Amino acid sequence: MSTAPLISLTWSDPVTGRQGHLVIDRLVRGVCSGGLRMREGCTSAEVAGLARGMTMKEALHYDPKSRYVPLGGAKGGIDCDPRSPEAYGVLVRYLRAMRPYIERFWTTGEDLGLTQDLVDRAAAEAGLVSSIQAVYPLLDDEARARRRLADAFEAEVDGIGLDELAGGCGVAESVLVALERAGRPYAGTRVSVQGFGTMGGATARFLARAGLTVVAVADVRGTITNPDGLDVEALLAARDAHGTVDRAVLRAGDRQEPGDAWLAADAEVLVPAAVSYAIDTRNQARITARLVVEAANMPVLPDAEELLAARGITVLPDVVVNSATNAWWWWTLFGDITADPDEAFAHIRAAMRALVGRTLDRAEADGSTPRVAAHALVEERLPEIAERYGWY
Repeated sequence: MSTAPLISLTWSDPVTGRQGHLVIDRLVRGVCSGGLRMREGCTSAEVAGLARGMTMKEALHYDPKSRYVPLGGAKGGIDCDPRSPEAYGVLVRYLRAMRPYIERFWTTGEDLGLTQDLVDRAAAEAGLVSSIQAVYPLLDDEARARRRLADAFEAEVDGIGLDELAGGCGVAESVLVALERAGRPYAGTRVSVQGFGTMGGATARFLARAGLTVVAVADVRGTITNPDGLDVEALLAARDAHGTVDRAVLRAGDRQEPGDAWLAADAEVLVPAAVSYAIDTRNQARITARLVVEAANMPVLPDAEELLAARGITVLPDVVVNSATNAWWWWTLFGDITADPDEAFAHIRAAMRALVGRTLDRAEADGSTPRVAAHALVEERLPEIAERYGWY
């Protein structure tokens, strides 16, 4: 797969001077897919890496029997603190500037620092029909497809929207598959989660309900720990819009520790579900977990992953683990599933079990890491995708 992206551009906000980036890695059928993130310090290089990851996620979920046909990969990023008073205005102006791309090529949605509700509101203010309108010409029945997706976004499960749970369901299923293959029971397996927003919170819920013990959760205010297990549902109910937990709900056995304490938590499974580049060559030495599951995009730096592998620690890569969010959107829109949560979760679980299984089988057969195996699986799929649908 060629390393140079198809399109890479940087935008400067005329009001604040803040910069935004768009990288289109590849187009399939003339369209690409990838979320929009907002964080202080977001760079063009970061967005390019994320865009390449989206190309891989789309290819990994390719199934010639499905209605959903993979798109190309892309990503947007804005260098701004999403909590800043100026953030929303920057978002609207960025979307207005990117309007020609969103109308024709780039389907986007929530990512780090942004919720889908906020993206939708800003997109409307920027004059867009939808943040995913570029895909509409590919649909057999646009009106019915849009209604199906809208219904899915209105669905809730125990107080949390289906759209906020889909990705975490996929991450949790990845953990469960890895544990089963290692012969480790769910009960007694401890988990540490960095980030308690959409992805981290949903992952914690699904793992706790499967019988695992969540012993650490980190947000921007620090790490909450309890060796006997945290009350995940209480913490979820006490989150704000940015995934920060109100400490008033903590119980007597819960402890507040520094922000990086999640790394060294006494746990078998570590789930970085917040920012990119969270685990580097220095702090990886603090990890005692045997399994690192990348719920966030690019949380483990390559050199750190090599050191973890040398210590016998398995890293399940982001392009596999967190791919269910994107796939769920398209399965729903293209009509492979309905808006029903039970159907969505069943489809996600089956797809992720198959994908994680293929990845681990390939890694074992090749004597490689799961990340190398995932790349090999992508390379095998790309020629057929290119031949059938066009690849630019």
